[in-house]
Amino acid sequence: MADYIKEIRGLIGNRPLILVGSTIIVMNEKKEILFQRRSDTKEWGLPGGAMEMGESLEQTAERELFEETGLKAKEILNISQHLKIENALKSKHCENCT
Repeated sequence: MADYIKEIRGLIGNRPLILVGSTIIVMNEKKEILFQRRSDTKEWGLPGGAMEMGESLEQTAERELFEETGLKAKEILNISQHLKIENALKSKHCENCT
């Protein structure tokens, strides 16, 4: 955990805190996805974590991948840039969205 997050936690205790973070999907040539077993909860999940000051989402994903697995990504694709948000807002499931 970054020092500034520890500092904020020291000020607010265990109250809810919204943080920005990244998760990275690692896929091999066979289209298999890498999962890791968390050491704290023993649950399976994707590598990722909280953004540190001055990082982009892509940098956060790269750092977290290396910290948690020792792997370095060949390519980072930010899927949020490829989603068509306008179409989602105009869908029948979002009639009251602005």
